[in-house]
Amino acid sequence: MAGKMIEGPDGRYIVGTVKIGEKGQIVIPKDARDLLGLEPGDTLLVLVDKAQGIALVDNERFQRFARGVLAVQEDAAE
Repeated sequence: MAGKMIEGPDGRYIVGTVKIGEKGQIVIPKDARDLLGLEPGDTLLVLVDKAQGIALVDNERFQRFARGVLAVQEDAAE
């Protein structure tokens, strides 16, 4: 499925499949890296849900999201 990105609803994409190597590593498809602007050395947050699987989230985006949620909660408490 390399190079055959499928666009779905709401800005979601299927970008391919990956295999887990002997050391537990995967390679994130280039299309996915390009879409998200991921570069070597970037940090990703690994989220796991036993029912739904694994999600990789750009750590910087997640931190901005979390700060925004906390700011809203602080504003509501005041």
